[in-house]
Amino acid sequence: MIRDGYVARWLGREFEAAPGADGDIRLYADQTTDGFEEIRPGRYRRIVPAHEVEELRYIRTTCSWQGERFVIVGEHEGWLRVEYAGGRAPAAARMGLDRVDHGVWQTWAPRTEIEDLREELI
Repeated sequence: MIRDGYVARWLGREFEAAPGADGDIRLYADQTTDGFEEIRPGRYRRIVPAHEVEELRYIRTTCSWQGERFVIVGEHEGWLRVEYAGGRAPAAARMGLDRVDHGVWQTWAPRTEIEDLREELI
């Protein structure tokens, strides 16, 4: 599973999460869960005060592709959308990456070419 976003531990369980500007944490589940409201089919949410959350952290999935480090930002069928984490424009250009912003390079990579897939806590 490719994860890129906040996760929170609440009542001993881990949930996808989103911190709110109001100090509350939005918890998300993909199945019916007590106290969660359905916000669309297959997606449930509960808003809790931040002090009730045992742990809040950011997780991203990283990998190696063509010998360089990348962050995985999306997936579709057998492809992964990868963002170059090496910070070297000449290397990004050599690999034929798409420049999506100043210093931000991405491309679609075949999942079969991806190595060293792992999650990192930030």
